[in-house]
Amino acid sequence: MLKVVLYQPEIPQNAGNIARTCAAAAAELHLIRPLGFRWGDPKLKRAGLDYWDHLHYVLHDSWEAFVEKALAGARQSRVWAFSSKATQDYTRVPYQPGDYLLFGPETRGLPKEVLEQFPSVTIPMPGKVRSLNLAVSVGIGLFEALRQLRMQE
Repeated sequence: MLKVVLYQPEIPQNAGNIARTCAAAAAELHLIRPLGFRWGDPKLKRAGLDYWDHLHYVLHDSWEAFVEKALAGARQSRVWAFSSKATQDYTRVPYQPGDYLLFGPETRGLPKEVLEQFPSVTIPMPGKVRSLNLAVSVGIGLFEALRQLRMQE
């Protein structure tokens, strides 16, 4: 199972859309606090529609709690940090079951100290924009990883 990690997400609609995408992809969702919204926010619930019962999610109180709980025993799992600052194309890495796909908050991306801990990948954008919407980026990265895993079957 692939795992999507949202580091301090800020916009409830994005988190809800990502939750729905994870449910559709049978991927686990990890959310790292602080969140930019209340967990029970109606916008979060609305964006996730009625798929919350089909989603396996974990809330972590901090980055350190995530690393300690999720990554400590995950020796075979890898973390891929998605960043517009990276140079390696997200399609050029070989995803494996259990990999974590890590995404930063909407307004600032992943902090330097987090990016330095893991290999980073980028989604190329030939247009004149700085970044894609977080929910779109997660969908692109997650379904590329799924495509690769299906090709291996």
